[in-house]
Amino acid sequence: MKTNNSNHFFTEEEKKIFRSKYRELLKALSESLEKDDAPKIRQLLKPVVATECYGHDRNGINGLIRNIETALIATKDIGLKRTSVLALILYRPVLKKAIPIEEVEKIFNSDVSLMINRLLKTSDLYARNTAVNSENFHHLLFSFAEDVRVILIMIADRLCMMRMGKIILEEKDRIRLATEASYLYAPLAHRLGLYKIKSELEDLALKYLEPKQYYYIKDKLNETKRSRDEYIDNFIEPVRKKLEDTGLKFEIKGRTKSIHSINNKIKKQKVDFEGIYDLFAIRIVLDSEREKERSDCWQAFSVITDMYQPNPKRMRDWLSVPKNNGYESLHITVLGPQKRWVEVQIRTQRMDEIAEKGLAAHWKYKGGQEEYGLDEFLADVRAVLEVQGSTPMDLMKEFKMELYQDEIYVFTPTGDLIKLGKGATVLDFAFAIHSKIGSRCISGKVNGKNVPIKYVLNNGDTIEVITSPTQTPKRDWLSFVATSKARSKIKQALREEYAKNAELAKEQLQRRIKNRKIEIEEAVLMRYIKKKGYKTVTDFYIDIAEEKLDINTVIDECIEQERKEKDPPEHSEIRSAEEYVANIEAKEISTQQDILVIDNNLTGIDYKLAKCCNPIYGDPVFGFVSTQGIKIHRMDCPNAPEMRSRFGYRIIPAEWSGKGTSGYTVTLRIIGNDDISIVTNITSVISKENRVSLRSINIDSVDGLFQGTFTIIIPDTSSLTLLTKKIQGARGVKSVSRLN
Repeated sequence: MKTNNSNHFFTEEEKKIFRSKYRELLKALSESLEKDDAPKIRQLLKPVVATECYGHDRNGINGLIRNIETALIATKDIGLKRTSVLALILYRPVLKKAIPIEEVEKIFNSDVSLMINRLLKTSDLYARNTAVNSENFHHLLFSFAEDVRVILIMIADRLCMMRMGKIILEEKDRIRLATEASYLYAPLAHRLGLYKIKSELEDLALKYLEPKQYYYIKDKLNETKRSRDEYIDNFIEPVRKKLEDTGLKFEIKGRTKSIHSINNKIKKQKVDFEGIYDLFAIRIVLDSEREKERSDCWQAFSVITDMYQPNPKRMRDWLSVPKNNGYESLHITVLGPQKRWVEVQIRTQRMDEIAEKGLAAHWKYKGGQEEYGLDEFLADVRAVLEVQGSTPMDLMKEFKMELYQDEIYVFTPTGDLIKLGKGATVLDFAFAIHSKIGSRCISGKVNGKNVPIKYVLNNGDTIEVITSPTQTPKRDWLSFVATSKARSKIKQALREEYAKNAELAKEQLQRRIKNRKIEIEEAVLMRYIKKKGYKTVTDFYIDIAEEKLDINTVIDECIEQERKEKDPPEHSEIRSAEEYVANIEAKEISTQQDILVIDNNLTGIDYKLAKCCNPIYGDPVFGFVSTQGIKIHRMDCPNAPEMRSRFGYRIIPAEWSGKGTSGYTVTLRIIGNDDISIVTNITSVISKENRVSLRSINIDSVDGLFQGTFTIIIPDTSSLTLLTKKIQGARGVKSVSRLN
């Protein structure tokens, strides 16, 4: 794609990158592109590049190269074809009005122009470096429910930007992008079966949000690679021979688990890297004919379980009933050499491609049915969006909660299969059948046994729903249902019921006022409602409907309020406005002597250290502008993801400068052998450290295990790291961890 006017747009290095990537893209799309597509793209883009429609963003990233990189991910890693990729490349020129949408439709077809229009609907979300927040999340979900390819393109774009993370100049932009990826796009990729992309997004997010932990695990994996590879080879070799003897065609390999998943295990199990044993999984990919896939997988399963002792509790059969996102595989954990548990995954080439490319691979195997395997899920998304009154943050929480849910499979009395999230109840099942059945559900029969509506279902249960025409949804139902469909329908019914009752109560009040032959002005009533502490007028009328407020008392109090407003006391003392004393809470000024540079170059600003994560000198931190001033949080603060996603505009950079001179409170959780000498050993280590003092100890012993929390005063993270290592080496100590 050569043009004399593009020299000022492309640097020499960018020209090389663009030509290489563009050729790679055309090759990847060779089967789906029409004969004249390539020259048509060149014809459209020549004048566009000359006008710098794509431009360079503030980080110096070339917009056209970013689009080509995104298109490559969409094509090679996800499996999108001609329509989606053409729309992706031409989207920005149409947005900038450099190319009319009518011209695109004329040159290509209506499918491409329709896809561009759908991308335009999410232009705020698709804009460069724009983090998804709660306000535009509703629009994103709507686009998802309308055409899942829109979200697939956005996932590809976010992965492209995450790969370019090092180029992003501002750390706050990089952190915002990483938070968005971990909070929203990784779960979406997981739900769509894009496990490879999901893992890469999570790993990159960890790299930018918790770099110290990321590189710690990465270095440990590199250090242990040789011994791990030897173990995998020793495990695989005898299995390979046995499988070959059966005549099966296959590929077998070891796969190291992602850095993010290992980090989760370290946090969940509260152990060091050395305490994690399942760092890898063995994958067997069979070359099987479609009709023999299941039998071949079970044959391979039989070979493995004959050789190694299986753990039945960790058996996962997604062959008989695939996941909603189409994932099919057999997972079994067996006791391998050296008495180590090893996870083995068994699948076919078709299943492996679906596991890697998710939804898009289904289009290949199902003749272009683009919503195959997601019909129910998309229906649930639409149901959530239909509920009036839900806040965007409610939508985000409910949607994200369901994205990662495991599934169970249950049956109707007639044998129909229903998929539900893990933890689903009889009431969830009833709403899955039909909203009216859910609303009238009073109990159920599970496998012939009577159970209450909050009974939690298990895989394989057969459920019969018992209903009553007098039953209506109750607020406490929200406390135990597990699916977004049930929750949204219950909320909708409650709102409708509340609105109906509130209207009846309002009519009742007006009728009683009329019967007493009096008049109460609307403004007086509104002031009365506010004075009583009600947030909404509806809440006030609901209390009347539920007889929490007596109508006659309300009327009498309104009359009295109106009288006082019209007839002020005759001898009321007039006081000067200067005598007004504002009840303002005094600001808590930080007494820290350490230098904290806020917003790149500002020092000497008042701040407080957040109590939710207790940062100390040396911790990677950020500032958050709250109503009480600037709060300093650790980068890995448990509240950080929500703060970044909801209030990204309030976050400001912060970093320590100079040397730590103050003392900070840190609480350590120490686990070890239950022996009286362990406390002496630990306190002895602490007392020998310079500038470290012990503030308090809390000790507990359970089943021969010592558990203690030690609160100490310490100057910085370097001292904390050194102290932690020394305590770890004390006699009887098993683990040491820092509490938030």
